[in-house]
Amino acid sequence: MDETEGDGGGRAVTVVGLVGLGNMGAALGANLVGAGLEVVAHDVAGPDRCPDGASFVTDPAEIARRAEVVVLSLPDGAAAQQVVGDLTAASGGVTHVVDTSTIGVAAARRIDAVLAAGGVAYVDAPVSGGVAGARARTLSVMYAGSEAACAAVAPVLAGLSDRTRRVGDRPGMAQALKLANNFLSATALAATSEAVAFGLSVGLDLATMLEVLNDSSGRSAATEDKFPNHVLTGTYASGFANSLMAKDVRLYLDAVADQAGSSFIGPVTGAVWERFAEDEPGADFTRIFPFLEAGPT
Repeated sequence: MDETEGDGGGRAVTVVGLVGLGNMGAALGANLVGAGLEVVAHDVAGPDRCPDGASFVTDPAEIARRAEVVVLSLPDGAAAQQVVGDLTAASGGVTHVVDTSTIGVAAARRIDAVLAAGGVAYVDAPVSGGVAGARARTLSVMYAGSEAACAAVAPVLAGLSDRTRRVGDRPGMAQALKLANNFLSATALAATSEAVAFGLSVGLDLATMLEVLNDSSGRSAATEDKFPNHVLTGTYASGFANSLMAKDVRLYLDAVADQAGSSFIGPVTGAVWERFAEDEPGADFTRIFPFLEAGPT
């Protein structure tokens, strides 16, 4: 499928709405402002994280009245469906919704149907690469939707990141790829944590282990990024909570079941993340290393 570069050939977008100013949403909003787009933002928690250069409004209905394209950055499908309901109930000129949230295949399809009934096009566009990737504009934006819808929001997609890729022609397809990605990420981080804990138990040095692993076949995003930047440094500050990873793995398992697919490793990975999120709710997901190193209690 095609990649979006520059303005992607899309039509001019006058105002972009943004709903959700969490760690990721605030970074994406700053990128949109930096790309020269006029941004109107809202978050239920208030304006504290509203990016410089964006206008904060207290009601999603105000976004519906002012914006043509609305970007969502929300924690789950329930929140996304609530906001979409608010947008469609309000009178305004919204023509497209770009959803960067990770909400699952089924939720994306439901939202697409609701928006289509109101004449609004939906582009499913989850992101991967963390807050640091968003700030560096290296975030991967995988998106799916009709050719016309994707072309119309091309300037907005380009505003989010320098790495965008159309992966399908209907909403839900990008969610499927994001869930597969996060399942792999969750599995690799948990497995690497166990392997490193084993190495430390026999006296190996953590920095040495990472250097060798990254020159060997066991390397992954866990050994190349998560461990060097968050575990080795002791910062554990990726900006992504364990509860969100547990949710994403749960959505992956649900989607696999909906497709009548087989899953042997999935339930094990899911159980690990559910236990971690239950025992240390809201912890940074990179803290799975000390959690697994300590062992179950």
